[in-house]
Order: sequence, then structure tokens, then C-alpha cells
Amino acid sequence: MKDQPVAQVKNLRVEFRSRMGVTTAVEDLSFEVAAGETLCIVGESGSGKSVSALSLMRLVEFGGGDIAGGQIVVDDVEVEAASDSTIRRLRGNKIAMIFQEPMTALNPVFTIERQLTEGLRLHRSMTRTQARAEAVRLLQEVRVPEPERRLRQFPHELSGGMRQRVVIAMALACEPRLLIADEPTTALDVTTQAEILALIDRLKRDNGTAVVFITHDMAVVAQMADRVVVMQGGRKVEEGAVEDIFANPKETYTKSLLDAVLRLGAMRGQTLPDRVGEPLLKVTGLTTRYPVKSGLLRRVTAQVHAVEDVSFTIHPGETLALVGESGCGKSTVGRSVLRLEDPLRGHVEMGGQDVLSLAGEPLRQTRRAMQMIFQDPFSSLDPRMKVAAQLTEPMKNFDIGDPEKRVQIATGLMDRVHLPRAYLDRYPHQLSGGQRQRVAIARALALQPQLIVADEALSALDVSVQARVLDLMEELQRDLQLAFLFISHDMAVVERISHRVAVMYLGRIVEIGPREAVFERPRHAYTRALLSAIPVPDPAQRRKTLPEFKPIPSPLHPVGHEPGPSQYEEVAPGHHVLISQSGY
Repeated sequence: MKDQPVAQVKNLRVEFRSRMGVTTAVEDLSFEVAAGETLCIVGESGSGKSVSALSLMRLVEFGGGDIAGGQIVVDDVEVEAASDSTIRRLRGNKIAMIFQEPMTALNPVFTIERQLTEGLRLHRSMTRTQARAEAVRLLQEVRVPEPERRLRQFPHELSGGMRQRVVIAMALACEPRLLIADEPTTALDVTTQAEILALIDRLKRDNGTAVVFITHDMAVVAQMADRVVVMQGGRKVEEGAVEDIFANPKETYTKSLLDAVLRLGAMRGQTLPDRVGEPLLKVTGLTTRYPVKSGLLRRVTAQVHAVEDVSFTIHPGETLALVGESGCGKSTVGRSVLRLEDPLRGHVEMGGQDVLSLAGEPLRQTRRAMQMIFQDPFSSLDPRMKVAAQLTEPMKNFDIGDPEKRVQIATGLMDRVHLPRAYLDRYPHQLSGGQRQRVAIARALALQPQLIVADEALSALDVSVQARVLDLMEELQRDLQLAFLFISHDMAVVERISHRVAVMYLGRIVEIGPREAVFERPRHAYTRALLSAIPVPDPAQRRKTLPEFKPIPSPLHPVGHEPGPSQYEEVAPGHHVLISQSGY
């Protein structure tokens, strides 16, 4: 490491002004990060982590913030006092940032190629051909399958995890001196997360890049950090080497963060009771494909086999977790069940009704019993509506209660998801990522549904809030017999919440069974690969080498290609494994 830090922050104070007055988001914050060093900033949602990171690039100004005091020096440039032209030369070149929410970080009207090559041509003076070749290489580095085809696509055509990988590739493009990573792996599955963390670590070691890594995942902190800064309420409460923070935390708040960490294996030996009675949801042979058009006449030349012959059941009061890599079809299954996507074929029965045959008012009434928590809370919430209106709108649509009653219910929902009632008067952009996700969870509960499809519902939440929301979900399940289709890549959370687990790979379920069977006795090679990639929240067990991951085969097939049906072997009661080992 060099003696001179790449970035220094001294007594930083950041304020936001509104009609309600001045809010201090960060106060008296100081830290520095040297070349080849990773500094992790941790803390609960709303503690000031992201505001601090945005201040390093002076992006906080675009969100209505103001650097009201202190000094920021990056690569010998005083950021808070620099001219706009100097800051533009720094951004994306000397300083790069991986943003928390990829859908808002990418421009929806530009292709991936344009957005990825723009910085290469501007900062590295590459020709169009050179920039395109480098863009393909970068997408390969972050493990995006079929990079040439992805370059021609728009952000909405990619899954949440794929979009996050593109954002990471954009940040790494110019090999910056300082890389700011704001929750860069929250939307990624464990295998891709392991490779991205290794990529950032290699960039740090090979190029001497300084990394400021913001995360709520303490296992990632243990894997990546050299030093840790703990923030609470906009202030630094503790700082130290990663080994000291984990082994001997000084502050009560730091201890509470570490105590809230979910550790894989914590549920070992705990067998849940069998579910009895008729299933609430029964999915049989679900198949969803997307056409790929090309040529001047935009003819369908191929199909993406997103979901292929998927079958499962969920009983009242049961949680089925759906896990797998980004792009494997998890979210498409959830959207197809709710008829947000039209499946090619299959059957979806909800309470004995065939959901795929319904239309009009019957479908609308059935959807009242089936709600979804979407992966990206910023795009699922209306930016023009206050939180109160977002929570009461579903009740108004179904004529539930009078306006006073709806506000009363909305207030109770805020209490349930541990948000201050005063936030009912805020807009989504005035909330942190984790706070927005809690609003989305509250909105899903507004109509008292029987089934909730939770698509990465906890990925934006810090560990302490995760624990509270998991307790809330279990409480609701006990009280209301709620059923959950829980889509997640966080295996520790899945182990904590699920009754049964289904593992997906390339659109198919490759293994399904009771939680304890899948976690303690995995039979499919892909399941074992997922479990081997999970980081451990202990710096002493930091992974030295990556597990072996095979490239993901393409789900793109010619029109007319019909793979065979899924065939399973029952290896134990209720534990089924796909016989065909295609791809693994």
C-alpha cells in the first residue's frame, strides 16, 4: 500500500433541505482508504452509508443534498471545492461507483452496448470497434452469458441480477483508482457474488485500486474488508481492522449487528411439521418462453426457455423457497403464477380455481388473494405518490373501508414493518433502499392476501431489519395462515424461513424437498455448488480460492425445439432430484 491515501474524508457533514427544515444525514464522518485496501462501511438502512458514498463523487447534490462541512480529497483533488469539469473528469475514470439499484442506474432507452461503451470511448479514447470488443470482455468477466446478444438488449430485457452485473462491468471499465461499491451484490446469487467479489479483490491487488465497499451483508464484510467503519444515525460509532471488529467489537451497536447475522446451519436438526390438507397453490407443468425476433421483418427466430415444465405445491401456512442463479427463471415463475406473464402452457390452481383460464373481474378478485413483493422497490413504487397513498390505493381499488379506516390500516402496516409513522408523508426518493423495500412489503399486506410471492424481498435490507422482517413473516404466517413463494438467492435467509426448498437451474427445478434435506443432504451437483459458494461471516474463514463454476449454457433455442419432460427420482420422502444432468 502507498503511504498517501487515495481518498480522505475529514469531518464530513451532509444536509438535506426541505419544507420541513434541514435534515442532517451525515455528521462529523472521517475515514481514509489507501491504494490496494478495502474499507467496508456497514450499518442499518438509513445510517448514512450511501449518502457518504455519493458525497465522494459529489452525486449527493443531484438528490437534493448539500456537503455542508468537512473535506473530501480523492487522488489529490478536493472534491467539495472542485469545478464541474474537474468532477466530470474524475467520475467514471478515477472514481467509479457500483450503484445499489441497477434499474435506476441504467438508462431505459439506451442499449447495454451504448451505456457500456460510452465511458470507454470518453475516458480511454477507444474506437467504436475497440470499445465493443472491450464491452464483450467485461461482460464475460462478470459472468453474463451470451455477451454479444446482451449488448443489443435494453435494461428491461434483463433480469435484476443481469442488470446488476452490467452496472458492475460499467464501473470496472476504466480501471478506476477508487471504486465505490454500494451494495453491489444484493441482487446476485451466491455463485455470481463469489466471482464478483473475487473480481473486485483481483482489481484491488493487481491495479492497486482503493475500494470503499458499502454493504449490510456481514459475511461479505468478512470476505472482503481490510478495515471496517460502522455507522449509526449518520455518525461513525466504531472503526477497526476486520478481525478486531468481528472478534472483539467495542460498541453495543456493532455487537447487535453481528448478533443479527444469519449463519448457514443455524437451523440444523430442526424439523418442521408436515403440512396437511389440500394445497392452496398447485402448479403443474408450467412453461414460459420469450420469443426472440430478428431481421427487418422482426420474425421470431428463436425462443428463450425461461421456465420449463415446473411443478410444485404450496399449502396454507407454508413457505416454499425458490433458489438459483440470476436468470434461471425464478422471477418468471412468480410472475407467471400471478399472470403477470402469460405462460405457454401448464396449470396454476389457486384455491381450486384455474388462474390461467380466468379473465376480467374473476381474475381481479383472485389476484386480491395473491400479492407480490417485487425485487426492485424503486421501480415498483410510484415516485409521484407519497407512502400513505401507496398503501391506501390497493384498499381503495377494492373498496375496503372509508378513507379514515384506510389510513388507520396503513399506519398499522408501518408499525408492522418497523417504519416511523412520519414516513407516510414521504415520497419513495426520500427513503433509503431498505426503507423502500419495507414499504413494498407493507403494501403487499394491505389486502390481507392468502399467498405472497416475495421476489428477493429481503435483498435490500440490512441484517437487523432482515431478522425483524423474517420474524414478522413468521408471525403473519402463524396468525393468518399465509403462504409464501419466497424467491431468493440468500441461502442463509432461505434456510431460516422455508419449509421446503426448490432449486432452479436453466428454467427447471433440479431438486426439491424439505428444507433440512436440501441443505443437509443435497443430491444434485448444482445444489452442492450453490452451497459451496456461500461466504462465511468469519474473517478467519475467508475463502482463498473460488469453487469451480461451469459456464451457464444458453437458454436460447430454435423455434420448434421441444426438450423432454422433467423426470425426477425420489431419493427420500418428499425429496426429488432431476434425473437428467444436462449442464451439470
